[in-house]
Amino acid sequence: MARSAGVSVATVSRYLNNNLHLPEPTVLRIRQAIDELGYKPNPHARSLSRGRSDTLGLVVPDITNPYFARLAAAVEREAARRGYGLSLCASLNTQEREREYLERLSRAAVDGIIFVTNHPDDGALREPIQRSGQRMVILDEDVAGVTGARVFSDNEQGGFLAGRHLVELGHRRIAFFGGPETMGSTQMRLAGVGRAIAEAGADAAVTEIYCGDYSPEHGRAAAERLLATAGGATAVLVSSDQIMLGALEIFRRAGVRIPGELSVIGFDDIAPFVLFDPPLTSIRQPVDAMGRRAVDLMVRGLAGEEVGKVVEHLPVELILRESTGRPPSKSRTAGTTTRRKATIPTNQKERIS
Repeated sequence: MARSAGVSVATVSRYLNNNLHLPEPTVLRIRQAIDELGYKPNPHARSLSRGRSDTLGLVVPDITNPYFARLAAAVEREAARRGYGLSLCASLNTQEREREYLERLSRAAVDGIIFVTNHPDDGALREPIQRSGQRMVILDEDVAGVTGARVFSDNEQGGFLAGRHLVELGHRRIAFFGGPETMGSTQMRLAGVGRAIAEAGADAAVTEIYCGDYSPEHGRAAAERLLATAGGATAVLVSSDQIMLGALEIFRRAGVRIPGELSVIGFDDIAPFVLFDPPLTSIRQPVDAMGRRAVDLMVRGLAGEEVGKVVEHLPVELILRESTGRPPSKSRTAGTTTRRKATIPTNQKERIS
């Protein structure tokens, strides 16, 4: 190509890499040579010569879940804006596939991995992440013991905003439908509700705590348990959109009036709950901002900036709609089971599978 254009090999190389300002006649000769010879750049060869692939890896649990789909879209948009491609891997919520994708992305020589898990931190992911040798940003749910920047929503503040709202409305018996009890997001959201109750000095309590998967199935099971007990909670914080979908199905089937008999507040605000009847009050997670920030920290790290110890909790919002109100004058009547009156300590939690 250099011979055809009448220039040096170095000049052609710099032209192809946009590293040299050339006179217009020279540019035209190089372009003509490219067209005549049918030259197509080899991205893999260019990556090897530059020591980078301009590609990031993203591991998410499930792209059919609207929360993770939106998070992935936010990461991809920001990566593209920064000039990076994205290799997207959906682990289907299994640790085996998470480990497999970490190895594959490492072999593919991506420049770094943004990692999202939906599993409790039991230590199983620490070793494969470290073995991958990749620059890492941990997003949404923590993986302890791993070197890398971390970006979360402020789960504790979300629980606090929800709890304060319910206490200010007059609720004294609050139920909590959470994810796995050992996950940081579940623990922090529940802790936030407890802080709201403590700061209000109210005689309120979280009287029912149902922990399980972040899934509609868990939402259905938790709602059935809640409705099977008499004199129960007058409000419930449902800590994800997926759990909410299952819970609402049971509440609707049972004819529960929301908020007349039961106030309901969600967490995520990704699903179109504004279209529901009534529109649902919810804690809105900053999903788009989380995706953008994860890419920003990755790019800064790749540029040599020290970001490995950065931990950020992005602010959440309380979105007030019509599913919360003052508690009813009389408690709901349900089954014959006597309701436990419990406070927030972890030994009062119940797991529903």
